[in-house]
Order: sequence, then C-alpha cells, then structure tokens
Amino acid sequence: MTNPSFSRRFLNRIEVPVDPDAQYKNDHWTNRDLIPMPADRRTYKIWSYCIYWCISGMCISAYTTGSTLLAYGLTPQQAIGALVIGAICAGILSVACGWMGERHHIGFTVASRFTWGMRGAYFPVIIRTFTTIFWDGLQAYWGGQAVTVTLGSIFTSLAHMDQTLAGGVLFTKDLIGMLIYYIFFIAIMAIPPERLQKPFIISSILFGGTLIGLLAWAVSNVHGVGPLFDQPGKPVHGSIGWSMMFGITSILGAWGGGTLGQSDWTRYANRPYAPTLSQIIAAPVTIIVTGVIGIIVTSCADQIIGEVVWQPFVLLGKIQDFYDGSPRARAGVFFAGLGCVCAQLGISIVLNSVSAGMDMAGLQPKYLNIRRGAYILAAAGILSNPWQYLSNASTFLTVLSGFGIFLAPFTGIMLADYLLVRRCIISLPDLYVGNSSSIYWYSHGFHWRALVAWAIGVFPTMPGFIMSIRNPETYNSWVRTFNIAFFVGLSVSLATFWLICKVSPPPGVGLGSGHHDENMKFGEKESIGDSDTGSVEEKHNDNLV
Repeated sequence: MTNPSFSRRFLNRIEVPVDPDAQYKNDHWTNRDLIPMPADRRTYKIWSYCIYWCISGMCISAYTTGSTLLAYGLTPQQAIGALVIGAICAGILSVACGWMGERHHIGFTVASRFTWGMRGAYFPVIIRTFTTIFWDGLQAYWGGQAVTVTLGSIFTSLAHMDQTLAGGVLFTKDLIGMLIYYIFFIAIMAIPPERLQKPFIISSILFGGTLIGLLAWAVSNVHGVGPLFDQPGKPVHGSIGWSMMFGITSILGAWGGGTLGQSDWTRYANRPYAPTLSQIIAAPVTIIVTGVIGIIVTSCADQIIGEVVWQPFVLLGKIQDFYDGSPRARAGVFFAGLGCVCAQLGISIVLNSVSAGMDMAGLQPKYLNIRRGAYILAAAGILSNPWQYLSNASTFLTVLSGFGIFLAPFTGIMLADYLLVRRCIISLPDLYVGNSSSIYWYSHGFHWRALVAWAIGVFPTMPGFIMSIRNPETYNSWVRTFNIAFFVGLSVSLATFWLICKVSPPPGVGLGSGHHDENMKFGEKESIGDSDTGSVEEKHNDNLV
C-alpha cells in the first residue's frame, strides 16, 4: 500500500506556488492566478492593448479571412465590406466581454461562477478548454510549417525534403518545424502574462514587416490589385445578401470565441477604460487592414505565380521556388517567414495558452496555474495529431467551427447576466465561497436559468450543424441558420436569459462585495471561502476593486 504520509508530502510538494506575503490560500476555488488581479500585476496600459490587438488582429487567421469570404461567392470589394462590418462588431464585442475584467480584475473562469453557479461554472470552462486543445494543435502545426519555410530559406535541402510520416499525411520537415516551434512556445510561456508586452511588440513589428513586404512585392509586380478584383461575384447559395451575412458572421465566429474570454486580459489593466479606449479602435483597424492586405496579395500572387495561395507561409515557399532560390529571394523569405512564426507564437499565447491555462487552473486551482495549464494544453495539442484531422480538413473544420454553436450562447448569457440583469454589480468574495453561504451557490452549485437559456440558444443551430456534417452540400433554412450560428446563438441566449430572469429573478442581484460586512469595502478586508470546510478566512486583499 502507498504510504499516506508520502502521498500527502507529494501532493503538498506539487501545489502551485503561493506569494510569500500572500493573504490568500490555495484551495478548491482559489490560487494566485484566480484571485482578482493585484495592483502590482496590473501592468497593461492603453498602448499595451493596442499591441495586444496587433497580435490578435494582425495574424495569419485575419490574413486568410478573404478566402472564407470569397468562398461565399463575394467579390473582393464585397468581402472587404463584410470585413469592415464584422471587424467593427468584433471590436464592440471585445469591449463588452472585457468590461468585467476591467472593473473587477477577474477573468472568464471566475466570472462564470456568478452566471452558472460555483459548480456549474465547470461546464463552460470545460467546453472552452476542449475546443482550445484542437485549435492550439492547429496553430502549432501551422507554426511548424512557418518555421520550416523560414529555415528552408537557409537550408534549401530542408525546403525540398519530401519524406513523409503518419501514412503520408505529415511531411518530416513539418514535424521538425513543429518541434522547434514548441521549443520557442514553451520558453515564452515561462513569462508571466503581465510581462508579455515586450514579446508582443517584437512579434507585432516582425509580422507587420511581413505584411508590408508582401504587399510591396505584390503591388509593385502587378502595378495594381490583381485579377480577383475584376471577377464577378457568384453566391454559392442564395443571394449576395445572405453571402454577406455569412461573411460577417464568420468574422464574428473567428474572433467571438476569443472575445468570450476577453476579461482574461482586461483584468491586467492599470487604470479604468485603458482596454476600452484602445480595443474599440485597435481591434477593427488591425483586422480590417490585415484582411485587406491578404486579399490584395493573394489576388496579385495569382497573376505573378499563377496560383491562388491564401496562407502567407505557403506563399513564401512558392516565392522562393518562383525565383529559383536566389539569395535575394531567400533573404526576403527568411525575414517574412520569421514574422509568420512570431505571429503564430503570439496568437497561440493570446487566444489559447493563457486563457486555457486559466481555465485549467479553475478546474484544479490547488495544483494548476496558468503556466502548468498552458504546458498541459501544449502537450494535448500535439497529441491531438493535427496533421491527421487536417487530412480531411473540410469535415473537421466544419466540426471545429461548429463549436461556435456552443460558445456563442455562453457569450450571450454572460453579457445578459452581467450587463442587463446585475448591472455590473457583483460580490467578489462570494465567487470564492464553495458552499451555500455564497449567493452564487444557487441550487447545489448550479444555476438552472443559465442552463435553460443555453439549451434554447443552441437549439436553432444544432439541426443545421448535423446536416452539414452528414452532407456538406446540404442547403436549406436549417443550414442557413447554422451558417450564422454565432449571431443566432448569442442573440437568442441573451434574450432568453434576460426574460427568464425578469420572470424569476436570481438571488443576489444588486448585492456587491459590501453586503458581507460594513467594513468589507474595496481595498479593505474581504473573505475568501474554503471549499472543503466552508470556513471563511479573512484576508487583506487590496486588489478587490
């Protein structure tokens, strides 16, 4: 039998670190990364959030947005129009979802507790974590391909290595690139989130240079915007209006999952309105500029190299071959490829690792923090074998995009609860009390109103999702609804939750932190509950603001 004392010593040894002067303790609901962000860790200024959106908006996903929009049968001009509308909506959504982080300095993982209940909060956290594992694997695989192109500009033998693995679906050179990518990824994840501004600046400058370089190369060779702009639109299904709506919703879906956890980053704001002022401008501008550049470069490249290529790192490999590996071309490919690698590292950290790391910390705070959760995510991402499911990319990406039908209702319910029902008033101490003394305990730790609203929000888009999986060629009213899943799920769940709460108000509405005790005010003594014993531990927590 295992020595109990040894087991206890081992568990004590692997507990996450606690600050030397901490007034909190690690338990089932609390650790250093889950408490409201202390003032000394709020290091993000207005310019920090502009740089953040240079990572989130100036990324390979934004560059390739044009392929999605044109696939709906839009002309490049119409695609740009949809891009502008969708990007503006994404900016507004990022501000709305980040408001609680800016005001209360808590992230999505903890904020889910006042909406779903202390135990019910595991549901949205697990769904988001599961989705992120696959997205992180995809981002790492694409990052590995970017590394391969970059190194291939130096070692031409690597660029032309044709050996394959995994039944022919994985190039050996891409596996090498992916392993190198993970080395850099793990090294960067050792940096605390509050100190990531400088790496973000470097990443933004390098990928910004890649965009400028590709645009200059493309336009100077073609002396215009390329042939795609002269081609008429051909809606795949229905009218141009439906295609525009599909395009706008696809942009919301692409960034909507990230904005759901926007408070994971706005909680680092050093002063009120720092995220608001920058995000409302930087978010749409970066997405629009990057998407437009992607459309123009792809259009010009079609005329130059005779092939439509949307991924910038793939295009760089084609450029090197087009110029027969000349020293000048290889130098350009190296620096442009390095920008793509940095863009992938940045977006993986912003949208996947930190947020999913905190989600995992919420599942087991005593033994997991953001860094450990991010390492687990990285391992799970590579073990998901992204090269395998990309071998049947159309079906898999439909499935993965279908996760939006689950995530969009989470967003609608969260916004309805925080902005409309509670009017931005919450009790922070109750978010850390794991028993019936918490006003967010509801019924055995679960909030039935959120679950009902979520189910109703998912229902309209689920039939179309199933039909699309069974037969991608299917097109009817259910499939049309699925194609605008993010908008439908968000609006239906938001309205449903608000109406349910009008008829049956949840407990604790209007109660802030001060309801515990007249001395319990911001910057004074607060209470954090212990999950196992229900005891309440007084702590000085001048971060509860």
